[in-house]
Amino acid sequence: RRLRLRPSRSAEDLTNGSYDDVLNAEQLQKLLYLLESTEDPAIIERALVTVGNSAAFSANQVVIRELGGIPVVGSKINSPNQSIKEKALNALNNLSVNVENQIKIKVYVNQVCEDVLSGPLNSAVQLAGLRLLTNMTVTNDHQHMLRSYITDLFHVLLTGNGSTKVQVLKLLLNLSENPAMTDGLLGAQVDSSFLSLYDGHVAKEILLRVLTLFQNINNCLKKEGCLVIGPTFTKGSLFYLLYGEECAQKMRALVYHQDADVKEKVTMLPKF
Repeated sequence: RRLRLRPSRSAEDLTNGSYDDVLNAEQLQKLLYLLESTEDPAIIERALVTVGNSAAFSANQVVIRELGGIPVVGSKINSPNQSIKEKALNALNNLSVNVENQIKIKVYVNQVCEDVLSGPLNSAVQLAGLRLLTNMTVTNDHQHMLRSYITDLFHVLLTGNGSTKVQVLKLLLNLSENPAMTDGLLGAQVDSSFLSLYDGHVAKEILLRVLTLFQNINNCLKKEGCLVIGPTFTKGSLFYLLYGEECAQKMRALVYHQDADVKEKVTMLPKF
């Protein structure tokens, strides 16, 4: 490839993977304009990747917001092109690390939930959406927006592969730390196969997280002083699974688990 004495400042060149410099505001503005003006899927995809990479830097998270970039990126999650949708979700995910950006990104939460639940299982789009929702629920500010999707998230947890399970659990763990979400979690209709996640042979990265989920929910109930609230939940709910005899048996078995971290987690749960 012919060497240039100085890198081109054209917007399309900024999407070239070989362009290593941290982009300044002027260059980011060019990129955002390119995103708005082009219909070429390959250019859109590269531009989204570049914006997303730029948004890994905290200063750029602010600049992109101030340039009006969040709606530009957000509009691309409507793309029928799954790769563009994924790249847009990844860019929003990086942008969402900034709390002020979350205020603008929250308008996409419902659609991202719908896409996560209706899209192909274990797909890149589903994982990207789950990562964004996880970032958006690190604080309690926007967690209530996911309340109506909890039952469906448990379904994705049970049907997804290992990577999907871990990502859904990260999201559910965020919700489980918030006492305001406890009733929504415990009231979710969850298939009894959920309890198989507490089997001793389950991968540690999953087992520790489902144990922490139980621990967080239990702690929230204790804080609220309402550990005996069974009658408010219907059969088939998470409450009946977690506080039923089958789960108790699994907890007793996990006390003898070979992994010290798992054993320690179990000892922090209710004595069965």
